Amino acid sequence: MPVPAPNLYPPFNIVRLSHVELIVTDLAASRAFYVDTLGLQVTDETERTVWLRAMEERGHHCMVLHKGDVPSVNYLAYKVFSENDLDGAHDWFAARGHTVEWVDRDYQGRTLRTHDCFGAPMEFYFRMDRLAPIHQQYALYRGVKPLRIDHFNCFAPNVDEAVAFYNELGFRVTEYTEDEETGRLWAAWTHRKGGVHDIAFTNGTGPRLHHTAFWVPTPLNIIDLCDLMSTTGYLKNMERGPGRHGISNAFFLYIRDPDGHRIEIYCSDYQTVDPDLEPIRWDLKDPQRQTLWGAPAPRSWFEEGSLFANVALSESDMKAQPIIAP
Repeated sequence: MPVPAPNLYPPFNIVRLSHVELIVTDLAASRAFYVDTLGLQVTDETERTVWLRAMEERGHHCMVLHKGDVPSVNYLAYKVFSENDLDGAHDWFAARGHTVEWVDRDYQGRTLRTHDCFGAPMEFYFRMDRLAPIHQQYALYRGVKPLRIDHFNCFAPNVDEAVAFYNELGFRVTEYTEDEETGRLWAAWTHRKGGVHDIAFTNGTGPRLHHTAFWVPTPLNIIDLCDLMSTTGYLKNMERGPGRHGISNAFFLYIRDPDGHRIEIYCSDYQTVDPDLEPIRWDLKDPQRQTLWGAPAPRSWFEEGSLFANVALSESDMKAQPIIAP
């Protein structure tokens, strides 16, 4: 299936990805990981929930940690351009038979909850409480010095279907991996905000969240985090990297939180705001698509991900696979 042409006039206007709510089993351990080690800032907390933001963000939160019995993902959230776009989203999803409901979320205005083509929960909002800027309060910087949330990556049982669905919502493909034998997409990177991606899709059993990524200032921040994690009890939480992706050109490190949720630390990708920018094609068997320096990703990177709460899984029928480290 060919990559669809950019949809420049979607039925409602999504500005960017916004935040994720993770269900964690040990809230104190997760708080220590995300705050003391990674360096996210606490904006509020209760006995069961912690709200976090990164250093450049003015919105109240980019991540919500909520205590539960089973590690999972409650939803992925997106900011829309206006209140009217919320109504447009409601009507668009409802007309296609998707469950839609207005939900109450702390520190947000009207919030729409629905789901994508595979059942993965999506939430949309326009208003979120604004906080004072802290990006020049350098005494607060610690850990990897995360500046902002950057993207999600999800396992999808059919990447062509995922791309077609999100294309209807205005997400534009920047890069993609294609199986030369079948012509099917194995992975695709799609954006709204003008970076390489707000959400990407990787072939596999899904829907599952593969990772959430945070943008950092330089590759040296990632090196510093490696030193910090390797000497503070988190050596086994470092899954892949550091390295440079072929796709996106970004410098990266993949780590796992105490419940196994995967986080990518990420910098140095490129701007994609031109509406006629042509997507870059990669062959599935090209080892440099994964890592420009040639090292293949570990098997866990292709097989393990976070479940969406109460969402049924479907297996992919695609047999083609990239090179995987033994």
